[in-house]
Amino acid sequence: MEHRKVVIIGAGHVGSHCAYALASAGDCEEIVLVDLLPEKAAAQALDVADSASFMDHAVTVRAGGYGECKDAALVVIAIGEPRLPGQTRLDLLGRSVELLKTLANELKPLRLTCPVVTITNPADIVADWLRRALELERWQCFSTGTLLDTARLVRCVSQGAGVDRRSVSAFCLGEHGDSSMVPFSAVTVGGVPFKELGLSREDILSQTHQAGMDIIEGKGSTEFGIGRALAELARCILRDEKRILPVSVLLEGEYGQTGIHCGVPCRIGRSGVEKVVQLELTQEEQRRLNASCQVIKQHIDMAAAL
Repeated sequence: MEHRKVVIIGAGHVGSHCAYALASAGDCEEIVLVDLLPEKAAAQALDVADSASFMDHAVTVRAGGYGECKDAALVVIAIGEPRLPGQTRLDLLGRSVELLKTLANELKPLRLTCPVVTITNPADIVADWLRRALELERWQCFSTGTLLDTARLVRCVSQGAGVDRRSVSAFCLGEHGDSSMVPFSAVTVGGVPFKELGLSREDILSQTHQAGMDIIEGKGSTEFGIGRALAELARCILRDEKRILPVSVLLEGEYGQTGIHCGVPCRIGRSGVEKVVQLELTQEEQRRLNASCQVIKQHIDMAAAL
């Protein structure tokens, strides 16, 4: 079996929780934390490594430098600053691009061959910017996109319908943010279409959109949900599972969109995104997706000008 090594760049709230979730899952043998503050990366790695003493599998967690990415099976980008109460993810664009410019100078000479997954917000715009800067293929560089949004959607539908989450089949599409949309025509609970559940589409969408800010206003940052989301995505890549998960990948005609990253269902395997899965949308759903993509495009253009 090949050595599964994951490098996480950014050892803050999100990066460290991703490291812990990965270590707990047992899908990789080595996790390396990299940060602009080496002492912070070392401390976070040591903390997670201590927890590994209670795990039923072996995993090495340590700090390192950018060069660790050359032989990684997966590189995760978790740099940036957390949202403040009242901020949207799009408000973080300027600072994120500033940090990405420094990061790109470190990573581009390495000519990465493994999948590169970004978590940094605004997720769709960051994935597009980094893919271009590192000159990577569309399948190789993408963000977690609407994966966390989908987890929140599933939770809301599950609670509303009074069923276990594993009985809910649903996806969020579009921006990882306030313009994301839900193709309710494709949502089912135990095979029963959403329209037969007696739930309000508007309420479910509103709860899904508000979930992140509720957490930020209550404790200052989100961390556990995205950590587990990243661990699930990493498992698909490291174990070549070929599961269908929503991530933000460059679209080239799918869903009527070209040249932008957008959260859509994709088949995920060892190489990254293997295929974009196209759901059949209603006219209204397509209109909402188009509107969300327009928000993403506007901010991609803004990022290019920075």
